[in-house]
Amino acid sequence: MAVARHTLLLNPPRSRFGWGTAWLWGIAGAVFLGWSADGAQISAHNLASGVPYMWDFLTRMLPPNWAFIERLWGPALESLQVAVWGTILGVALALPVCFFAARNLSPHPLVFQAMRQILNGMRGINEIILALIFVAAIGLGPFAGVLALAVHGAGMLGKFFAEAIEDIDEGPLEAFRSAGVGRFKTILFGVLPQVMPSWLGTVFYRLETNVRQATVLGMVGAGGIGFELVSSMKLFKYQDTAMCILVILALVLLADLFSSRVRAMIR
Repeated sequence: MAVARHTLLLNPPRSRFGWGTAWLWGIAGAVFLGWSADGAQISAHNLASGVPYMWDFLTRMLPPNWAFIERLWGPALESLQVAVWGTILGVALALPVCFFAARNLSPHPLVFQAMRQILNGMRGINEIILALIFVAAIGLGPFAGVLALAVHGAGMLGKFFAEAIEDIDEGPLEAFRSAGVGRFKTILFGVLPQVMPSWLGTVFYRLETNVRQATVLGMVGAGGIGFELVSSMKLFKYQDTAMCILVILALVLLADLFSSRVRAMIR
């Protein structure tokens, strides 16, 4: 061992990429970043010239209209309800799919690929776009927001659930299969006990994210406090807007605190 370590120190392993290749990749990366900055119209001058207008907007919001909070209790609770049920339905949609989207449990590679693409499609569409689709389909209201969060959340949760299944210890599964235990009992007693802590942490993280998103979906008519936020801005009642922002921040902070405490208990 000592000889091998001495030899390794004298002759360190060489990288597959030489300095010339590294320089080429560096130049290519710089060109790509420059192209991206040009397309995104990144401009320090425009940012600096916009600072006075941002400051003017902020001063118009102060002080917040604390009396307006009486009108926000209902929409704030509605946003919370949308987030909770969006999370619950997202879990319900993700659970049947995730076992087929896990490489080590999927019955066939084609099934595995099909389920993964379904999950990619579900989470590939932004919640606001989904909310617009559901608002057009079922009308204005919080239920459209619930469905939007559920579909997008199912794609995200299903992917994480499947990846957690792929990372489990295969020993118990092999033991169950060798004993002739059926597929259902193998999953129930061999898979779920290993993945449940990870799954619960992911679910509560998703709940935290959904609280943030639910406060925004009201902007497109999907219920919640976002409608009040947009309405106050359209009416130039910026002090009411400030109160909406403070309530949204309070909701997000409470959701983050609750999620963090639960995840710490699970660990």
